[in-house]
Amino acid sequence: MNDTKLISKDELRALFSAELSKMYQSEVPKYSTLISLTQKVNQDVLSNHPSQKEALIKNNEFDRLSEERHGAIRIGSAKELGILRRLFALYGMYPVGYYDLAPAGIPVHSTAFRPIEKSSLEVSPFRLFTSLLRLELIDDAEIKASAIHLLNQREIISPELYHLLVKAENQGGIFKSDQLQFIALTVDIFKWHQTATVTETLYQKLLTQHRLIADVVGFKGPHINHLTPRTLDIDEVQRLMPDYQITPKATIEGPPKRNCPILLRQTSFQALNEAILFLDEKTNNWVKGTHTARFGEIEARGVALTQKGRAFYDELIQKVKEFFPGEIKPHESHLYNEKLASIFSVFPDNWYELMINKLAWFNFYPVKSEMHHILDNTHSHNLLTLIDNGMIEFSPIIYEDFLPVSAAGIFQSNLSNKSTMPLKAISARADFESALGQNVLDEMSLYEKIQLDSISLCESVLNIRIIY
Repeated sequence: MNDTKLISKDELRALFSAELSKMYQSEVPKYSTLISLTQKVNQDVLSNHPSQKEALIKNNEFDRLSEERHGAIRIGSAKELGILRRLFALYGMYPVGYYDLAPAGIPVHSTAFRPIEKSSLEVSPFRLFTSLLRLELIDDAEIKASAIHLLNQREIISPELYHLLVKAENQGGIFKSDQLQFIALTVDIFKWHQTATVTETLYQKLLTQHRLIADVVGFKGPHINHLTPRTLDIDEVQRLMPDYQITPKATIEGPPKRNCPILLRQTSFQALNEAILFLDEKTNNWVKGTHTARFGEIEARGVALTQKGRAFYDELIQKVKEFFPGEIKPHESHLYNEKLASIFSVFPDNWYELMINKLAWFNFYPVKSEMHHILDNTHSHNLLTLIDNGMIEFSPIIYEDFLPVSAAGIFQSNLSNKSTMPLKAISARADFESALGQNVLDEMSLYEKIQLDSISLCESVLNIRIIY
């Protein structure tokens, strides 16, 4: 091995994802069980539906199926967000989208650090949903001051990792000789720490504001909140979880089950009640306590929707919320699923209809044909006509991002107390991007680029101009 050769960001990210998964499985054995269940369900789906396997292979998604994980972390300060942005860039993960969860009563705003190129997504699509605590939403001045003081003192990146970070920025990436240490030190950031950095008294005060605030402020660093494998049949995983001694949340977040999956569906098992230690301010001894925050999640991803498709989706989800404005209780799940399916019955469930109505993003491929030579390259050709004539095929572009309503639903189902804070739906995107050190990337532009690039490839191969 040439130790002075730079390792590719895609390879580095895949290794980081694998090590993070190993760590979390050792910390949360129930997550390891969840992965085993997900793999079993995926294998059953592929065995029973060979055409689905063929589609995954054709779209370069089969090899990445087992790699398809996302994680979630919660951080406390602008300084932490800025340094993580620099760190994740070395893994080829960039901030996409702005998610304000305050309107749902959750005092954070977020982005997803993820790969953005089609080729990179095919190698390792791993992403980290990163939420920054909105300290301005803490209404108790004393608690807010304590939280700010603790977070200002906290350093989540070790001096050794910072040295490697600066070195990598200067040399344009990570040398192979540094990759193992770099990954290990990065994983260390997200380890669980059983000892709290606050007294039990302050911890309880933080809880009175919001359980999530206690989770962010009360510990040494941003431990992994959850990791998520991808399943090909989330309804089956949801059904089987109790058989594996895993208690699922009452309902699956996102759209209903469909022939042509759209966007993102998510479910999870309930957060663990974990033993922790507080330092007693009077005796200076450690005292036992508990903390609830970490859980396991499962996701099923479908096609990315265009602006038009997303507006239609949001309209239908809002109609569902009018019938079920609060958290869905277990005894309501059947009625909820029926209403969800009924309301979404107007959303086209056919790939061709989704494509011709420009509701979703697609990859287009030229089909090998002896008919290519008869195409007139002196004028433009309609894409739909080329598809109907068998010159071009298409396949869905997988949604790589998140849904604010679903993210809030997952968070709320794993926070056993409700917020006492009167959270106002005021976006703080400018503050978030200032802390980040750049503007977040627009997900729609990324999907549009992938689609346009695929059309350009068709034009090049067929030697024609295409209009869509």
